[in-house]
Amino acid sequence: MSAAAPASAAATYRRLLDYSARHWPIATLAVLGMAVDAGATAGFTWLIKPMLDDLFVHQDQGTIFWMPIAIVIVFVLRGVATWLTDYGVARVGRGVVHRLREQVFARYLMMPAGYFDREASGQLISRVTYTVEQVAQASTDAVKVMIVDSLTVLGMLFVMLWYGAKLTLALFVMAPLIAALVWFVGQRYRRISRRIQHSVGSVTGIVEEVVGGQREVKVYGGRDYETGRFAEINEHNRRLNLKVASTNALSTALVQIIAACALAGVVFFATRPSMLATMSAGSFMATITAMIAMLPSLKRLTTVQAMMQRGVAAAQDLFAIIDTPSEVDSGTVQMPRSRGEIELRGVSLRYPGAVSDALHAVDLVCPPGKVTALVGRSGSGKTTLASLIPRFYEPDAGAVLLDGRPLPEWTLDSLRSQIALVSQHVVLFNDSIAHNIAYGALGGASREQILAAARAANALEFIERLPDGLDSKVGEGGALLSGGQRQRIAIARAILKNAPILILDEATSALDTESERLIQDALSRLMRERTTLVIAHRLSTIEHADQIVVLDQGRIVETGRHEELLAHDGHYAALHRMQFHDAGA
Repeated sequence: MSAAAPASAAATYRRLLDYSARHWPIATLAVLGMAVDAGATAGFTWLIKPMLDDLFVHQDQGTIFWMPIAIVIVFVLRGVATWLTDYGVARVGRGVVHRLREQVFARYLMMPAGYFDREASGQLISRVTYTVEQVAQASTDAVKVMIVDSLTVLGMLFVMLWYGAKLTLALFVMAPLIAALVWFVGQRYRRISRRIQHSVGSVTGIVEEVVGGQREVKVYGGRDYETGRFAEINEHNRRLNLKVASTNALSTALVQIIAACALAGVVFFATRPSMLATMSAGSFMATITAMIAMLPSLKRLTTVQAMMQRGVAAAQDLFAIIDTPSEVDSGTVQMPRSRGEIELRGVSLRYPGAVSDALHAVDLVCPPGKVTALVGRSGSGKTTLASLIPRFYEPDAGAVLLDGRPLPEWTLDSLRSQIALVSQHVVLFNDSIAHNIAYGALGGASREQILAAARAANALEFIERLPDGLDSKVGEGGALLSGGQRQRIAIARAILKNAPILILDEATSALDTESERLIQDALSRLMRERTTLVIAHRLSTIEHADQIVVLDQGRIVETGRHEELLAHDGHYAALHRMQFHDAGA
């Protein structure tokens, strides 16, 4: 399932401004502040002529009285307008960031499992942190520059036309040159910005991998390799940002050169005898001052392209995520408590980009209330088969049925509410033990129910030794607990859910011998009258399963009980001999 194709820059920017429009009251005040700010700046420039001609040359008493008052009023207005602009822009910008982050995060939670198989986690994290901030700049800071500086340029042009129309018209020769420069810079910024976003995601991904696998990096001598890998990506990011800086510097220099030539032309024409006869010193200074005051605004209007194009490229990336279709949930039937009757009819599945099927023409019935064990070599399709039950993946052919209905007919939430999962890779959240056991929809469980689940999972004995008991924090990813303790917390979570279907993927792989014995006893009691799928490489843990399904290269090659499969002397018997020979060696 692919993301939507990027929209045009104009369409993306219009959509982005819609996010700002949600804050229209404060945005309106901010725009009003921008207009007053630009008007006050032009107003002060307009005062230069009477300040020189009437105040110093003619020493007019009226001007001597009102000029200081006018200057104070202009700068008070500008100060209030600046505060209103900056605060309003900040409010709107933070609102845009807040909404975009919520939408992207919510979309992640609705994406199919295959999406996360394809996307690097560093890129996913970077979108919520770095990319969103780039969008905020485009929707607020860039708008501020465009409005304030555009109005400032217009105000200065008005002053120049008012006091020196002939000189001002001569300056319009530089407008096409600046417009061409702005277009060129904008195109270049947009191309570079997309590459910068990807490089930032790569930097984030490498850091995340190394921090998460720091023990392996140290034990296997990977520090030099990881340092080199990070240095390469970091250098690539540095070069891209230098390209932005050099483009920005070049555009600024060209604008200044063009403006300097125009200013030189103004001085030359203003000193012609025909102009000297019609223009006072005050008019000339007001015109020159307006032109000089216009230069910083012209400079920012060229460099704002960098901000806008980064924002547009970032927004296209985020909108592609937001527009990506979520998991297919076309079911209309709410599932009551399931009987747990699972059936696969001719199911085939191939992962995107794979050359062979992960599952091929699989037919299987898991009787309700019985234990079905899935065994086979690594890559034989065991976990893929179990992942079809909660609809993490959709089969390419065939159908998976629960209680006689195809899975897509059940609503997704009601289907998953019937399933408890204990994965090989235990996922714990940086919260208390109690909240990890009573996670998500289980949050309403009482303290007594949580304690009972912990006791049944043989977790209470180590929980009671912790200083805060159930309220003890587990750390990021359960880092403050041992592997066996994390496994037992996950099993307690499954016990508390009390679902009619259990999926145990290597459920006892992280436990020591004593803990495994106790957990197996607890799981044996829990499995009664529940449909259970057990995935285990250690065949000793599934010898008492009601049926054992042997997979090889995505196909079911044998089905039966432990004794029957040993007597058959096929794939299962070979795996059994291999494991017990290794154990006895």
